[in-house]
Formats: sequence, structure tokens, C-alpha cells
Amino acid sequence: MMIKVGDRVKFLNDVGGGIVTGFISKNMVNVEGDDGFEVPYPIHELVNVNAPELNEKGSVPPLVIPEEKTLDNPVLIEAEGEIINGKDTPDFYFCFVPADPRNPLSGEIEVYLVNNSNFKLVYTYSYLTELEVETVKTGNIKSNSREKIDSLSREDLSDFPDFGFQLLRFKGKSNEWFPPVVKRFRVNPVKFYKESAFRENSFFKRNAMILKIESNLVQESLDKMTEDDFKKLVRDKDETETNVKPVKKKPPEEVVIDLHISELLDNTEGLSNREILEVQMEKVESEMSVAIRDRVKRIVFIHGVGQGVLKQEVAKLLKAKFKKYYFQDASFKEYGYGATMVILRK
Repeated sequence: MMIKVGDRVKFLNDVGGGIVTGFISKNMVNVEGDDGFEVPYPIHELVNVNAPELNEKGSVPPLVIPEEKTLDNPVLIEAEGEIINGKDTPDFYFCFVPADPRNPLSGEIEVYLVNNSNFKLVYTYSYLTELEVETVKTGNIKSNSREKIDSLSREDLSDFPDFGFQLLRFKGKSNEWFPPVVKRFRVNPVKFYKESAFRENSFFKRNAMILKIESNLVQESLDKMTEDDFKKLVRDKDETETNVKPVKKKPPEEVVIDLHISELLDNTEGLSNREILEVQMEKVESEMSVAIRDRVKRIVFIHGVGQGVLKQEVAKLLKAKFKKYYFQDASFKEYGYGATMVILRK
């Protein structure tokens, strides 16, 4: 069957189709599907939609691929990415793209690095834990393009690392020297249970969680400063801090946290009772830490009555990790038997 780059094809033994984007060999081509992703596919399992008469038995002309010329001195040529006017600033993104955004944990979550700029990009992507830095992938990305760098499943959320990036950017024929971008992401696993965490975007046809990898623009500006510029900046900063009186923010008397799972997650489909309880306990611990830091007087956790399991787990956590703070049933008039109050300070 005669097929050329740009033809629209359908899969003979599968659902769907796409556009032929290039040849891998005389028997294989790359097909970009409607979801925007390329897949390799055998030519004999494709139907040419542009020219269906070529698919009829007996009228199939042979596939002709231009013969490659051998050079005496091979030259390595790097493919150039697309250059777009106005994209001359660093603009890089760390993206999570679930197979089904309505139920993110029902399948694979693909992880992408997006280079939305006219720079070429060299990167190192790592897992960061308390014990080690594990390099997952290194490579380079052309300007205004993206690359899949990882994939995650529901099982990976139980031992979630921090994610680290080291990026070097440069331009093809420029003598400009740019400092590296180093970024660490700590992503709360609870976000992957929320459909609202995945939104429409300009990079993918599916909803995705998009996190920007910010360049340290302040440091870049300091690198370009003269010594006099730097002294003036420090002098102006000192004068500003001397003249401005800090405004003390009065801490709130009481904070109320609703632990019902419908208030914490948009979608609980597929979650076991144990997993739901873990999400609720994580909320109690994090809100306690914030309230203590902000010098809140009291914090109330609404857990409802039910079988009393959630109330018991809240009490167990408070006794284990916040021993110094007294807790009791909250006001019956306001909450009935369904809430626990923690006294953080008098």
C-alpha cells in the first residue's frame, strides 16, 4: 500500500487512527493519534483514508523508500526545534497527564517535561528522598517541544518522593551563557485523587496537572549587576526595612476543619476505607502543624458520629504526635457529638 508522510490512516485491526508523521523502516511508520501521541505501527495494518482505492486488493503499488546515501565522512546533524517569535524567555513545565482525567488513578499517569521556549534544553530529572538522589532520566529537548520522562501508577503514591530538576538552556549560535535552573517539587499525593487538580491546557489534548519550573530570575539579575548596582540595591533595601514597621497579624481564635472525605477529595472512586482514613489523618496532622505555627488558640475537627472509628483515630493521633495539647468533645450545641476540640494555647 502506498503511504506517505501526512496521509490520514485508520488501524486495520484496532480502533482509531491518525496522521503518518514519518518512516521508521520500510515496514513501519510513526502515526500521531487524535490524542496527540505518536505510536509506531506496521504499514500492512493501516488503511489509507486519503486514497482508499490504493487499499483494494490487486491495485497496491509497491512502497518506495528513497535510498540512503552514504557519506565518506559522516556528519552528526542535530534537528532544530521550531522557533516562535516572542518565546525568548525561559518557560519550562513539569506535567502529570492521566489516561482518564475524570478518574486519574484508574490507569497510568504520564509525566512530561515541556520546553515552551526558543531555548534548547539539557535536563536531569531525579527522585529526591531523605536517603538519596536517584537520577531517573537525563536528555535534551528541542525548543517548543515536550518529552515523556516518567510514568506513575496508583501504587507509586504510597512512597512518593520529591521530584528534582537541573536544567541548562542555550541557543544554537549564541555566545550567551545562562545559569542553571535547579528546582525541587514536593507534590501532595492527595492531589491525584482530585479531578479538579487536572485542568485544560495548551500543551495536551487531555486535562493535566501543570507545574511551572521557575528560573531564579533574581539571581540572574544579580549576576549581571555591577558592584555599584549591588551596593545601591543593598542600601535601598536597608533603608526600606528601617522605615517600614512590621504589621503584626493577630492569630485567629479558632479554626474549624471538616474531615468528611467529600470535603477533602472531589472523587473517592476506587478508594478503600483504609486509604480514605489515611487521607483524613494526613489532614489532621498537617492542619495541627499549621495551627501551632500560626499560634491559633483552638482547632476543631468535625468527624461526625458514625461508628466512632474516625473519632478514635483522631484521638490516637493527637495522643501520639501532639501529647502536650489537651483535647475534648467540641460544643454539643454547635456540633453535637460529632467534633473534637484541641486547646493549643490559653
